[in-house]
Amino acid sequence: MLRDIDNYFLGKEEPVKSCLLFLSDHLINFDPNITEAWKYRMPFYCYKGKMFCYLWVHEKKSLPYLGVVEGRKIDHPLLIQESRARMKIIFIDPEKDIPVEVIDEILNTAMSFYK
Repeated sequence: MLRDIDNYFLGKEEPVKSCLLFLSDHLINFDPNITEAWKYRMPFYCYKGKMFCYLWVHEKKSLPYLGVVEGRKIDHPLLIQESRARMKIIFIDPEKDIPVEVIDEILNTAMSFYK
C-alpha cells in the first residue's frame, strides 16, 4: 500500500512529478539527519526531528517549489517570502536543469539554524 506522501507525488503530472521526486530524493540523501514526513497534507523534511523544509506546487504559477522553514533568516536572491511570515520558497522550473548547487547552498545555510 502506498503512503500518502507517495500518492502526493504520483498524483502530479509530468514534468512536475519527476521534479518533485528528484527533489525529495535529493533532500533525503543530502544529510543523514534529514527524514521525510507527511505533515499538513504535504511532504515535509525534518532535520534532527525538527521541521526543516517542504515541497509543494504553487497554485497560481503551477511551479514546484522548495519551502524553507527558517527562510526568513536567509538572505538569498532566489528565496521569495510572498505573504509568509516565517518561510521562504525557491521556485524550481521543471522544464530546466534543477539548480542543485543553489539548493545545496540554501540547505546548508538553513541547517546552521538547527545546530
